[in-house]
Order: sequence, then C-alpha cells, then structure tokens
Amino acid sequence: MFSSKWASLTLLSLCEVAAMSLWFSASAVVPSLSADYELSSFTQSLFTSAVQVGFVVGSLISAMLGLADRIDSRRFFMVAGLIAAIANAGILIVEIEGPAVPLLRFITGLCMAGLYPVGMRLASTWAKGDMGLVVGLFVGALTLGSASPHLFNALGGLDWRVTIIASSLAAVAAALAVNFVAVGPNSRPAPKFHPGDILWAWKDKPLRLANLGYLGHMWELYAMWAWVGVFLAASFAQQMAPEAAVSSAKFATFATVGIGALGCLAGGYFADRIGRTSLTMIAMAVSGSCAAVVGFFFGADPWLVTLICMIWGLSVIADSAQFSASVAELSDPGRVGTMLTLQTSIGFTLTLITIHLMPYAVEALGWRYAFLPLAIGPFLGVWAMARLRAHPASQKLAGGNG
Repeated sequence: MFSSKWASLTLLSLCEVAAMSLWFSASAVVPSLSADYELSSFTQSLFTSAVQVGFVVGSLISAMLGLADRIDSRRFFMVAGLIAAIANAGILIVEIEGPAVPLLRFITGLCMAGLYPVGMRLASTWAKGDMGLVVGLFVGALTLGSASPHLFNALGGLDWRVTIIASSLAAVAAALAVNFVAVGPNSRPAPKFHPGDILWAWKDKPLRLANLGYLGHMWELYAMWAWVGVFLAASFAQQMAPEAAVSSAKFATFATVGIGALGCLAGGYFADRIGRTSLTMIAMAVSGSCAAVVGFFFGADPWLVTLICMIWGLSVIADSAQFSASVAELSDPGRVGTMLTLQTSIGFTLTLITIHLMPYAVEALGWRYAFLPLAIGPFLGVWAMARLRAHPASQKLAGGNG
C-alpha cells in the first residue's frame, strides 16, 4: 500500500493515465479504419459520442444510487476498469460497420463513470490548501490517458488493432494497481443526489456563471480532441506523401492532446495563486483564439501546424479542473454532490452537439473555417467568468483569490 500523499497520488495518476486510454482508443484509429472500411462521418463521430452518452448515463446512475458511497472507491474503479477493458477489446471481434461498435463504446463510457469521477473523489481526499493543484494533477492524468491511444496508434504502425489491444491491457493493469492506492485523511461520505436541487444550479447566480463558463469550455474541448487528428492528417497530406502524413499526424496528435497534461498542472498551480476566474479566462481566451485561427494554417508547414495545435492543446484543458473546483467552493456543502453531477452531465451532453457538428462544418466550410464555430464557447465562457469575478461570491474561490 502506498500510504503517503504524493506516492498515492502518483500511483492514482498513473492508473488514470492507463485507464483513460480507453476513452479515445477507437477515435484514434478512425483514419486507419477509414482506409479499410467505408465509414460515414456520422459513424466516425459515434466512436467518440457513444462514450460521452455512456458517461453521462453512468454518472447519473452512480449518483442517484449512491454507488460511490456504498462501494470502496478503489473496488469501484477496479470493476469499472475491467468491464471497460473487456468492452473495448470486444471491438476486435465484431463487425466494424455494424451497430455493435457504438454499443461497446457506450458500455465503455458507462464504465468511465466509475473511473474519472471516482478517481477524482479519491484524489480530493488528499487535498489540503492545494485543491487546484491536486485536481489539476488528476485531470492532467486524464488528459495524458486520452492522448495515449494516439501514441499506441503511431507506434503500432497502420494496424489499428494494436491500439485497441494496448489500451485494453493498460486499463486492466490500472484496475489491478489502483488497489494499492491509499485513501487520504479528508475522506468523507459524498452528499447524496437530490433531484430537487437541480434548479439551484440556475437560480444561484454565482453557480450559474461558473456552469456557463464550464459549458463554454466543454463546447470546444471534446470536439477538438475528437477531430484534431483528422485535421492534422489532412493538413500534412498537403505537404507529404499520404502514408507519411498519416504516420506523422499520429505523433502530432499525441503531442497536441498529451501536452494538455502540463496545462492542467500549470493551471492548477496558478489557479490557487492568481484565482480560478483569472486562470479560466486566460486559458479560454488562448484556446478560443487557437480555434479561430488554426484553420488558416491548414496545409502549411507541418511543424508550424503542430506548434499551433500544441498551444491549443495546452490551453484547451488547462482550466478544466478549475470549473469543478469553483462549483465545489460555491455550493452549499449539502449540494456539492448534486451540483458536480449536474455540471458534468450537462457538460458532456453538450459535447455531443459539437462532436457531431464537426463533419458538417468540414463539408460546408472546409478545414480553413471548420474549427471557427468552436471559438464561440470559450469566448462566452470568458464573459461568464468575468461576471463571476465581479460578484462578491468570488471571494469563496481559491482561498479568496477569486
């Protein structure tokens, strides 16, 4: 058993990296699958959106049944990870063009509700005056895990099966290793889910503004993660041979998504010091600007395109954990569980819109302007967090830093 704070957090983060590789395992191989199968844009989108739907359903079921209270977090994580790994591996034995793949992706997402929120709760039991950093560390692990399938895909050559196998085995290892993580001294039973409290998230102005900021962030995040690899492959193909473009794009996509882990750590560190509202506004302003301009570099030198995408990847996730921290700090203690469940569920539901809109944006606008609509979210998010910063309740955030 890893009994010290940073030993436990380190092991938990490694488990999260490995387990969350399942989230984008199928999305990462879409370019390779498209070469072997005739997949419509809608079907390609389902490889990601089915996971989002499963996660929303799973998180609501978990919250309403109080599963996180009734089951040891480590056991919950282990069982969810093992089932998710089996569902992910099942892609290898079903018809790729049939309905089984979206169903398996839905089951994977359902199990993610026992990995991400449960792991977040376990990490928070160690927080003491450094909530932003601790939560940022955990979300950074999630980010690196989400990026890892792109690395598996790149190292595995053009055979997409290597990525599926590697991510499934990584999840199994995480499910077993999490049992050696210790629970921190701040462990408390999570508040029960109270459906009647849902309207409070809208009635209470500070919470409403924090949630609007989060929704602006989520409008951009998962659509970017789901489609930036396809964008990079298409852009590189303007300058390189097709096979080289696909191979290089895999590494570039891993770098683009993976660098977000550093953004999460930096975001958590600075949010505890300069304030959550300031950090989120800066991050959304940068990421929104990248969404607005990246398309104008389509077909440019691959190194330049990769650099811009990495700046985007660094900023697009840097603020993510701070929205959850803000809602936790602004909520009444008895409503924290409900407010966080509601925030997460609505946020991930919103991602379904942008993930599925992207193919139509590419078809109608071309890659030059396809990402431009994503900038709407973060810029509205900046407005919401600026309003929150001006509200007296912002003094509850980050130890009075706003």
